[in-house]
Amino acid sequence: MTDTILLTAGGSGGHLFPAQALASELGRRGYLVELATDERADKFGTEFPARKVHIVESETLRGKNPIALAKTAMSLLRGTLQARRIIKQLKPRVVVGFGGYPTFPPMFAARLTGTPSVLHEANGVMGRANKLLAKGATAIATSLPLAGLKSALDVKCALTGNPVRDAVISVAAAPYPMLSEETRFHLLVFGGSQGARFFSDAMPAALAKLPDALRKRIKLVQQCRPEDLSRVGKAYVELKVEAELHSFFTDMPQRIADSHLVISRSGASTVSELAVIGRPAILVPFPGALDQDQLVNARTLEAVGSAWPVQEKNLTPQRLADDLIRLMTAPETLKKAANAALREGKPNAVVRLANLVEQVAAGKHTAKGDAS
Repeated sequence: MTDTILLTAGGSGGHLFPAQALASELGRRGYLVELATDERADKFGTEFPARKVHIVESETLRGKNPIALAKTAMSLLRGTLQARRIIKQLKPRVVVGFGGYPTFPPMFAARLTGTPSVLHEANGVMGRANKLLAKGATAIATSLPLAGLKSALDVKCALTGNPVRDAVISVAAAPYPMLSEETRFHLLVFGGSQGARFFSDAMPAALAKLPDALRKRIKLVQQCRPEDLSRVGKAYVELKVEAELHSFFTDMPQRIADSHLVISRSGASTVSELAVIGRPAILVPFPGALDQDQLVNARTLEAVGSAWPVQEKNLTPQRLADDLIRLMTAPETLKKAANAALREGKPNAVVRLANLVEQVAAGKHTAKGDAS
């Protein structure tokens, strides 16, 4: 009988994309994969490489209001009971969690049923949901070294990297596009709903401050919220900037590979994909993150010389224009940063994580270290 592995992830791309990568790798190894998530990810049901997608009730822990906390607790309890029934039915060899509160019910249910589990932390700071689940996990897979962990958790850790989708691997290490001070400059701008809103305001104002000669060189691809597409498009027409605007790009890995420079948020998946493909970036961490995980992620690329993080509060249109002028007139700086990103990339992360999952399934993961 073919072994089943249950994956569980929050409903955002940052959680689902690494899970999707692992599902594809486990499928290649002959496992049956099923996914437990929340209703936000229902749209992935036909795209996620799983035999079945289970929608499990969950709720994010917000604030300290007793009524809200009680409602959250009841939601997580109902989700745990649902997940327990799924696990009893599937009898998976391992449950693998990728963060977000939708992972809490299946991972906690795994602990209740004695099912081995692997918890994956994509960021440089462990998220709140993962902190609650880490004690009960058999092993913890990390994308970056996590500082400040208690020894009981630290010994469970294996450094695997953050898995990237097959579409990213297909363009990994693509040659950096030829660039001189005369060629078109391919600029890619994206960043989720919050990032898209900020960049929709910041980018037209910044490009308006560029010298005409530089602005005419730009070929812009930008993600915008649907409600912003019209006004942002009009602004670029007035500036005579060649721009392609969409609310969602299905071929984002190829867009990254085609770019000379990326401007984006610094979520874990974005940072991993930039490194695996090898492209320089101006990173604007999401300021509302409680653990400032995006700031930590951005600094890992800054440390190797492949990115320039700027906090949102400091990124005025003039600051962004100055940065673009500096980088657009320094092709060698950008190419050097692209090479630095590549050296930081972990294109084999999904293989290392799949190996760890198999080790846990076989009861062989016993010590801290790099997963191989």
